[in-house]
Amino acid sequence: MQAQAGQIAFGPFNLDAETPRLLRDRVVLDLRPQALHALRTLLYKSGHCVNYDEMIREAWHGICVSRHTVAVTVGEVKKALREYGPWISYHPKFGYRIDVPKSEDLIRNGWHCWHRHTREGFEKALSRFEQAARDHSTDFRAFEGISRCYLMLGTFSMRPPLEMYPAFLEAHAHTISLIGLTPELRADRAQALNIFERKFAQAEAELLIAKRENTGAVGILVRLSILYAVCGRFNEALDYLSEAYAADSLWPILPSVEMMIHSCRGDFDRAVDCGRKALDLHPYLPMGRSHYAQALEYAGRLEEALVEYRRACVMSPDLPRLRAEEARCLAIAGCKTEAAAILNELEQLRAAEYVDAYFMALLQDALGRRDEAMRELQRALDENSCQLFMMDMDPRMRSLSGAAGFSRLRNKAFREADAIPFAAGLHVEQASAYVGSDTRPRSRLFGHATSVASLNIAPQKRD
Repeated sequence: MQAQAGQIAFGPFNLDAETPRLLRDRVVLDLRPQALHALRTLLYKSGHCVNYDEMIREAWHGICVSRHTVAVTVGEVKKALREYGPWISYHPKFGYRIDVPKSEDLIRNGWHCWHRHTREGFEKALSRFEQAARDHSTDFRAFEGISRCYLMLGTFSMRPPLEMYPAFLEAHAHTISLIGLTPELRADRAQALNIFERKFAQAEAELLIAKRENTGAVGILVRLSILYAVCGRFNEALDYLSEAYAADSLWPILPSVEMMIHSCRGDFDRAVDCGRKALDLHPYLPMGRSHYAQALEYAGRLEEALVEYRRACVMSPDLPRLRAEEARCLAIAGCKTEAAAILNELEQLRAAEYVDAYFMALLQDALGRRDEAMRELQRALDENSCQLFMMDMDPRMRSLSGAAGFSRLRNKAFREADAIPFAAGLHVEQASAYVGSDTRPRSRLFGHATSVASLNIAPQKRD
């Protein structure tokens, strides 16, 4: 827990003790002032019991109310904190107490690294969350962080999806065993169904439930926007994106999602305008810069696109897909010798690193190597590339879509989603049964197996 200048940060919350108001992930929660005063009193004495007399003196400013009124008010606070409500406990004869887990600093540090949206950032975050899980095995936030790191490492083509997806499912199932299926965890599962399994109808159903459960959650609205964009339902995608902007206009990935929607619908000039906004607001996000470069490329502004691709590569040099995108732009601009040189580098890199074959297919196609491009696309399917969900709407794929055999691969990617290899197709329910099994798949990161089992933590049920 951190406190400074009237601001108290704990978990995903920030209490402005002077206003007063409580925010969760920058969204203001609906909680009456008296409940906020009670929360402030508990936080100021975190780890210690606050008895009835102290609560009256500090939270009610000496105005005498019944013990029942105090209990109801604290109950409101616990309800507002949702899955974090169990941090507040009642001890007969001693009073109420809030206990923020000792792993708090590791968790906050982990999310700080995570929000860099780079491979290095996600991997550093993962190490922090794993340490937090070892130190405090009942802190669900550590396992939620672990699962989300695996989800993003796969989503952004930073690590092999066939390893990241089962690792995500295992950590995700363990988190649910600790805290239950929250709207945020449901949305994570929906993202996995969309990205890894390309089961759009199931993903939509999960996201709509999550939205009903937590109406103003920007992360849920963003995922709905992405889902509808790849399904060609652009008006719905933009409607949900507008809701997300209304909830938090500074959410870092909103301009990138807006760029993607306009690019998918062919409005490239509008996508470029969104790209400028993305760089103005969030200049240090490499994926946002990459999306801006794509928009410039689609608009025919190849020299500007190359500048942005190269900047993205400098910002995130450990992400091969960015080099593949740069090389593709070079090939389109007529610099095929330079593009081919990068292609050779990437092929050699494959011996030690994961290189998403989807981007290699696009590069081969730009070089005029249609047969090689189709072989790469087949490899992308075999490796369950997380970019395949974009096939129908990706402007870069339109050239390759006329190749012999493309329709067969496309149909296999979408219509046979249920036949995804077991390592990538493991459902959450199966993962729940898998936790504790000696035969579970292992993902490898930092040169050693990382899974719930490797942390030597047994799954625990909520009380």
